[in-house]
Amino acid sequence: MKNAQPEGTSGGGAKKPTLLILAAGMGSRYGGLKQIDAMGPDGEWLLEYALYDAARSGFGKVVFVVRRSFREAFGREMETRFQAGIPYELVCQENDVLPDGCTIPEGREKPLGTGHAIWCAHGVVEEPFAVINADDFYGREAIGRMAEALCALSAGVDPHHFCMVAYPLEKTLSEHGRVSRGICRISADGLLEGVEEHTHLYPGERGVISESGDGVRTAVDARERVSMNLWGFTTDIFPRLEEALGEFSSEAVKEPKVELFIPTVVDTLIQQGLARVDVHTSESQWFGMTYPEDRPRVQKALAELAEAGVYPSPLWSPNCI
Repeated sequence: MKNAQPEGTSGGGAKKPTLLILAAGMGSRYGGLKQIDAMGPDGEWLLEYALYDAARSGFGKVVFVVRRSFREAFGREMETRFQAGIPYELVCQENDVLPDGCTIPEGREKPLGTGHAIWCAHGVVEEPFAVINADDFYGREAIGRMAEALCALSAGVDPHHFCMVAYPLEKTLSEHGRVSRGICRISADGLLEGVEEHTHLYPGERGVISESGDGVRTAVDARERVSMNLWGFTTDIFPRLEEALGEFSSEAVKEPKVELFIPTVVDTLIQQGLARVDVHTSESQWFGMTYPEDRPRVQKALAELAEAGVYPSPLWSPNCI
């Protein structure tokens, strides 16, 4: 563990939540390791802005899920970059890191998905935690809202009580290609009723288009709330993910490119009555890097935030937290 210091507590004696950052993606559409691409005005990685917001919002620890191939280089960089003063750890997501009894096709290179990535952190996370993608910008309001929700989970008595922050679909699209989003069904009292994964969403002339694998196109309301993998869990999710991975491994033999998405796991748990998920909505403008063409827009947005004083430049200036 790096930058270790005693972990504090949040209000009421509950442990501070952990931030779990999924940084093991291969960046096939982007064409490289976008999670360590210089994006900020002073060369900051996109994930560093989430770290900055998390440190200011009361998170007590950070866990990065990375690949073995760049763990050493990632760790060296973090030693010099990450100056928030809270401890962090690195764990690896690899296709040979599996629960007992799980097997996948020999030679598969594609990662097993976000459900597997989260499970890979089960040995180092002991408190309620948030999950984010390394290549997404979520905004301070969303990170702060998640921190508050996790503190409430920590003080609660129901280990199956989870939460998420959803975004309007129109604020999560790329101008340069199709994206995958989990469209949420939300009850009148703010509970998640289900998540439907759409893997080919893109802006159309009259709104948002969802295209199926066989080319059928349907219009989608641009104000639909979608999952951007900003989830809040208790550690009860880990045994649930282990069960899901057991079932998934048999499917992976049939479909070697299939992935275990965390929205799919959560949806299954809800339908089985095994989870309750509060939905918090953020109106922040999400942005991320799906395609190389997204890079200039992201760099421009981060520069504007720095110019407006939302973030210091450089980000980790003295006494920044």
